[in-house]
Parts: sequence; structure tokens; C-alpha cells
Amino acid sequence: MIRVVVVDDEPMVCAHLRTILGSSGDIEVVDEAHDGAAGVEAVVRSRPDLVLMDLRMPGVDGLTAIERIGKLADPPVVVVLTTFDADQYVLRALRAGAAGFLVKSTPPADLIGLVRVAADGHTVLSPAAARRLIAASTDGQPAREHARKLVGTLTEREAEVLGCLGEGLSNAQIASRLYLSEATVKGYVSRMLVKLGCANRTQAGLLAHDAGIVRH
Repeated sequence: MIRVVVVDDEPMVCAHLRTILGSSGDIEVVDEAHDGAAGVEAVVRSRPDLVLMDLRMPGVDGLTAIERIGKLADPPVVVVLTTFDADQYVLRALRAGAAGFLVKSTPPADLIGLVRVAADGHTVLSPAAARRLIAASTDGQPAREHARKLVGTLTEREAEVLGCLGEGLSNAQIASRLYLSEATVKGYVSRMLVKLGCANRTQAGLLAHDAGIVRH
């Protein structure tokens, strides 16, 4: 079972998500909270595999909660819940360690599939959405220069793999494109995350967009 904590200040949204995810057979909502501080407590208490986190909440907001969760030992995957996919707040959350985001209007069947994908360690972020977020970013130039400097520390093959992460490709898809084994790709990704100081594939993917090395 995939254990999920839902954090949203609207009890109706929590109830809706609990019903949808509970119908899957392999996903269970084990706890819920209605602000960021209570969300962090729920994560510590329930040890979920994944957290669905609203960003705009009274008191402690979702962004602060994501940062706090990221400092826990063995933190769960965090996926942002948002109303607008081009929200700058979403980009800040992704840079803070969220693995991706879901728009609240996502159809139920897609929502279940995306939660499974995220819990399995993959990015929940379409390349088009990433481009929109980066394009709308207010810290463009400094982010670009910083990203290019970091990418300059990678080998040519590592940079190729990073570009694929920016496209949202899975290890299997990267392996197919670059004629490598999945195990080799996994090794590249692990080493690259350490080199770049990224918490997960999503942060690395955003870095690839910032550096301008993603195929369009």
C-alpha cells in the first residue's frame, strides 16, 4: 500500500482526495491536516510514503512545511496541490524539494496514476509546465548563470542524462534514448544529484531548464 498524508485547509478537498485515492485499492490516506504545521506533525506521526501538499494555507504555509519536511530523516515524497499550474509559488516549492505538482482539477483516474508514479520516485511534472514556470520566473538571469556553472561540472554523458530529466523521462526512456542499461542510468542519476546538490529528479530537471539544455 502507498501511504498518503493530505494537507489542505479545505476539509472538502481532503475528503474528496480520500475518497478518490481510497478507491484505488493500493493507496491509503493515513492522515490529513489543514495547515502546514499540522502537516509536518502528521508526517512525523504517520510516516507516509507521499504527501499531497496545498501551498496557500493560513498560519504555516505549504512552502514552509515542504522545507521542514525536507529536513526530516528519510523524508517522504512531497507533491504540491495547486489551482494554477503557472503559479510562481509552485516553482519555489519545486526548488525547495517538492517532487512535482498536481492541479486540483486533475481527473480522478489521472490523479491515482500520478500518485503511483510519484511514490515510485519519478517526477510529476510535464516538460511544458516546467517551461512555463521557468519562463515566468522572476529570478531568471541569476538562476541561469548558477545552473550553467553547475552543469559545467558534469561530464558530457551526465549532461545528456540531465537534459533527459528536464524532459521528464523515466530511467527506462533515458536508457533507450542513450543506448545504456537502466542500471547505468540509475547510477548516473544518483551521482549527478550529489554533484549538483539536488534533492531529487525534479530539482535536477528544473536545473536543466534553467541551464537551457532541454530539447524543445
